[in-house]
Amino acid sequence: MPAAATSYEPSQSLESKRMLYNLLKTPEKYEKIFEQYSGGLIFRVGYGRPIITGDESQLRRILEVNHNLERIASPGAYLVDTIPILNYLPEALAPFKREGRRLHAQELGLFRELLDDTRAAMKAGTAPPSFAQTFISEQEKSQLSDDEGAYAVGTLFEAGSGTTAAAMMSFCLAMTLHPEWQKPMWEELDRVCGDRMPEFADIPELPTVRAVIKEVLRWRPVTAGGVPHQLIQDDVYDGVFLRAGTIVHANQWAIHREEALYPDPERFNPNRWLSPDYPTYREPLTKFPSLQNFSSFGFGRRICPGMNIAERSLYILTARIAWACEFSKSRGPGGEEIEVPSYDYISGFNTQPKPFPFELRPRSEQRRTLVKHAWKEAEATDPLRVHNI
Repeated sequence: MPAAATSYEPSQSLESKRMLYNLLKTPEKYEKIFEQYSGGLIFRVGYGRPIITGDESQLRRILEVNHNLERIASPGAYLVDTIPILNYLPEALAPFKREGRRLHAQELGLFRELLDDTRAAMKAGTAPPSFAQTFISEQEKSQLSDDEGAYAVGTLFEAGSGTTAAAMMSFCLAMTLHPEWQKPMWEELDRVCGDRMPEFADIPELPTVRAVIKEVLRWRPVTAGGVPHQLIQDDVYDGVFLRAGTIVHANQWAIHREEALYPDPERFNPNRWLSPDYPTYREPLTKFPSLQNFSSFGFGRRICPGMNIAERSLYILTARIAWACEFSKSRGPGGEEIEVPSYDYISGFNTQPKPFPFELRPRSEQRRTLVKHAWKEAEATDPLRVHNI
């Protein structure tokens, strides 16, 4: 998978240039901009189609599907999560079953629509390479139905669109609350990249950048409660017997606050990945800190299948934002700093900070100009520019 993931770097680079240009232009729309990056990347590799404005109907619909999934997958979202016997109620007496059926139909209808659009483009000879095209071309060999194929491609959104966007929103929060970590990143980026935009080839030489985004994922894990697993055999944990078949949540929040591994765990401290004084330090710094096999991406057979792609997205987004931008707290009418809460998050299966004020400005007018030129060049040479939705 790591080798395959590198093939998506051109798409990630293009979409990150769009993101950076839009973020400098309208930083107050940061939530939508990060969602557009994530959704645009997956639309591009999943269906071979670009997202231009972030307001495209199919993108907004698929983000709605994703938000619904995050809501209903949250532990305790329905009473049946607490009282399992309610699962045996007939549908007429079980509103959670009716909602599940409705949301499934909505989701499948959209996924089939996207797959059918790709099939029509293939017949017309206008379909660029994509996951959907590969599935359709090899459908007979895979022996998957249209519904199964639609889900195989469509669930890319459910796995990857919200998580990357949420992590980058937490990055913005971290830089607003802890602006002192911008200077070490600036020094590193200026030494390695100078006045050119960071590229994927620079990532091994940017350990501070990698440490900052890894610490963001530890400090504010996206899937705080963890993805549920089912035990395949009897087990004992902390003296408690757990029978095979038991549902177990690997609590990310608690794991990332293990005092022995993460001293002073509530503190945002990227140094824990960079200094030999901490138990999490590893060498060489051209490889570590790394997001590979980090607990934020889960464990075992349910580990995030898109981990390698997500890792590259988080690295390039963090590097390019830090290279081009400076964060600070917003100020009120009297010039006083507006305080931002450290933890005011939307609850759910995946979490992200509620909207908060911050100031974002280019580090220099030269950097603003370089960002604009980089995006305009990428836009003009985009191989999918003729496939607008």
